[in-house]
Amino acid sequence: MSIKHPIISVTGSSGAGTSTVKHTFDQIFRREGVSSVSIEGDAFHRYNRKDMKAELERRLSEGDHSFSHFSYEANELAELESVFRIYGETGKGRTRTYVHNVDEAEHFATDPGKFTDWRDFEDGSDLLFYEGLHGAVSDKGIEIAKMADLKIGVVPVINLEWTQKIHRDKAERGYSTEAVTDVILRRMDAYVKCIVPQFSQTDINFQRVPVVDTSNPFIARSIPTPDESLVVIRFANPRGIDFQYLTAMIDASWMSRANSIVIPGNKMDLAMQLILTPLIMRLKDKARRA
Repeated sequence: MSIKHPIISVTGSSGAGTSTVKHTFDQIFRREGVSSVSIEGDAFHRYNRKDMKAELERRLSEGDHSFSHFSYEANELAELESVFRIYGETGKGRTRTYVHNVDEAEHFATDPGKFTDWRDFEDGSDLLFYEGLHGAVSDKGIEIAKMADLKIGVVPVINLEWTQKIHRDKAERGYSTEAVTDVILRRMDAYVKCIVPQFSQTDINFQRVPVVDTSNPFIARSIPTPDESLVVIRFANPRGIDFQYLTAMIDASWMSRANSIVIPGNKMDLAMQLILTPLIMRLKDKARRA
């Protein structure tokens, strides 16, 4: 953790909705005049698309059916930890971009499935913002969680997460339902061992819960809408959180535990604005005074 150069980390599985949460943070940053440096978890994958395919085939031939992008060994977590540590100490660092598709390839002048070159952060940022799979890892000698000043978990219930992933991968990446299902199954071991434990390290978790039937996500025709959902917001340390203010500002919300509030799904952006804005400004103010 760093007072002078704070770090915010948003962590969630593939299809969890971390990109939507990043959009809310971007809104807060613009409105409050916060200069941020953003990095994506995909930038710290160990393999490009071609090499990952070869590594998957090699492991499958050896009987390993659990290796995936969720796995610690498929990612440069020591490099990510180093970026967090160096930024916290100096406000400097570096990142790169994993190019997913043709549109990104044109923008970055790099073939799809490959990485851009490493590039240095711009000087003068107020904070570092991370969004990806492994922003709160604390395991096997890697202590990324300890480097971040504010850690957010995005955790829809599992059937909803699968529904979102299936629809996204079919629409944006051209995958079949069967192909996405195979990916989900292959990732399950690492999901349990590498992803889930991070949500015990986060400061705040946002968990979307559908109130419609998602019992078979593999045949779902649509993703439950925010109006068809509730969001459970859990605070690891509720001290200083004004729950009375939040429940008054957010219609139809209530407290389910001493550290948790439940809100309508269509109020998630409002809740994030109300909860996160003062926390972000507190980090910025501390950094300025330091």
